[in-house]
Amino acid sequence: MQPSASDETEHLRVLIANERKDRLALVAAVVVGLGHEVIAREIDVEDVGPVTARERPDVALVGLGESSDHALDLIDRIVREASCPVIVLLHARDPEFVKAASRRGVFAHISDTDTGEWQSSIDIVLHRFAEFHALQGAFGRRALIERAKGILMERHAIDEASAFEMLREHSRVDNRKLIDLASAIVDGHRMLPREPVTAPART
Repeated sequence: MQPSASDETEHLRVLIANERKDRLALVAAVVVGLGHEVIAREIDVEDVGPVTARERPDVALVGLGESSDHALDLIDRIVREASCPVIVLLHARDPEFVKAASRRGVFAHISDTDTGEWQSSIDIVLHRFAEFHALQGAFGRRALIERAKGILMERHAIDEASAFEMLREHSRVDNRKLIDLASAIVDGHRMLPREPVTAPART
């Protein structure tokens, strides 16, 4: 027998937010039934940001209550503070709200009536969120290497290819990862001369 989605997902710490207390109670019951922990139940927009920053949830579920503006404000505050994906719970189709929520950083929307699909949806969102962070890290590493190359080009009066070759050679000789060496250069590595080298005048 294949393992269920809940078997594959570890115990999660979940923040739930909605302006309706009755919906919070229903969502909390489903989350607990899936084997996860509800670490916070928030209604007030002003409170949800600090709670998110303090509790550091694995995932946040935001329900659309009476006011779409209230729900969007909740999403804004959570996304601003969270290192976790935000999922919107919808009671009925609302394409305009989904579009607005997506612009604020929501990773997915699911029906709050079809609770049987929640776990698989959460699994997919967590996977996508991990991929997103890995991609962000890759872009960050690339930007750091480009910055280090720029410093070498300026300090040694060399072209981009030579700067990259210098990075690779020092990485090999020092037995260090390229990204670690790039970080050291940006922070002021010893291989840089104290003053920029003046390029020879062209004839």
